[in-house]
Amino acid sequence: MVTQVRHPIWLPAVKPAGARTFATLYALESFARASIASVVPIQAYELLQNKQTVSLLYTLVAFIGLSATLFMPMLIGRFSRRWIYTTGVVLLAVGSLLFMTHSLPGQMFGMLARVMGASALAITLNLYIMDHIRKTDIMQAESLRMAASMIAWTGGPTLGVFLYTRYGIFVTHGVVVAFATALLVTFWYFRLGDNALIRPGKTRPANPLKNIGRFVAQPRLRLAWVIAFGRSCFWTTFFVYGPILMVVTGQGELAGGLLVSAGNALLFAAIYWGRAGRRFGARNIMTFAFFGMSTALLLAGLGGERLPLVTGCFLLFGALFAVALDALGSTAFMRAVRTYERPQMTAVYRTYLDLSELLPPLVYSVVLAFFGLGAVFVTLGVFTAICGLITWRFLPKSM
Repeated sequence: MVTQVRHPIWLPAVKPAGARTFATLYALESFARASIASVVPIQAYELLQNKQTVSLLYTLVAFIGLSATLFMPMLIGRFSRRWIYTTGVVLLAVGSLLFMTHSLPGQMFGMLARVMGASALAITLNLYIMDHIRKTDIMQAESLRMAASMIAWTGGPTLGVFLYTRYGIFVTHGVVVAFATALLVTFWYFRLGDNALIRPGKTRPANPLKNIGRFVAQPRLRLAWVIAFGRSCFWTTFFVYGPILMVVTGQGELAGGLLVSAGNALLFAAIYWGRAGRRFGARNIMTFAFFGMSTALLLAGLGGERLPLVTGCFLLFGALFAVALDALGSTAFMRAVRTYERPQMTAVYRTYLDLSELLPPLVYSVVLAFFGLGAVFVTLGVFTAICGLITWRFLPKSM
């Protein structure tokens, strides 16, 4: 009959989205980002030849990226999640094309495209996860997602530096374009779309500043943000100042890539941290992780540039505890956010990543004007200890 519609036979074959769906997408995204995680700061240092100026460059890029993040809910409402996600993937590829120019404008706009792309991907993926994963299963799903990215974040940084030093800039960033293409194809294969059953409240604030006010007014969301910001500050410092430490102390660019890869190899522990969280409580494990990270950073600060290999070992020790916060930290937000506010509150929550790339380099640029790299790690160690105290005091015992 004329009214009958023939659908392609393969369409029903795609299973409903679940934890493995999001783990797959995150793994591909991680390959696209991790392969140049160590190359970007090395390129910036080659162009600027100054640690303090590199910090200021990261600060400028993060500040602009923060503005884009706050306006993301408006873009999602206008264009839908799938197109924002698609744009995020395209921005990762465009960023690498800009990096290929190996110029200061190309470096700056490439970093900006990379930051904005990561923001779009993180916000939309979190929304998809909250739509399809039950709150009681979020801790397990997040552990699986972190573990799935282990191979990318383990081999990616070293592979990127190896390609950069052996084959040059075009091959290095060409790998990013290839993985971004694979991610885009996979995403559209899964056919994820907006949840039509979830409608935003009629009184929700449309102004990004009002969204911030609404977020700050909710204590549990504030706490979730502090937890995420604290662990993200560690990874920002680890990814940027770990490779720089190895270069300025004469260990070489490859050593910087190996350090980052070794830290990311610890992501396999995410599953075990997830199990520990379910057994002993997320509050206890996250507090323990913050204090363990703080201890490692203070010891790394004592080693500093005098003992770069020892400093690197302590940074790796800190990364083990950071993985625990990766596996458990987002649970605090996903369990607290109200359904009808998800896009707006997720965008504000996501500012932890932008601000962790904005504020630490800004603070470090002042610290480095008077002290060596060791002081950077000591500064972060004090801050993570404060985050641990806040987590212990305010996170519900039922978590």
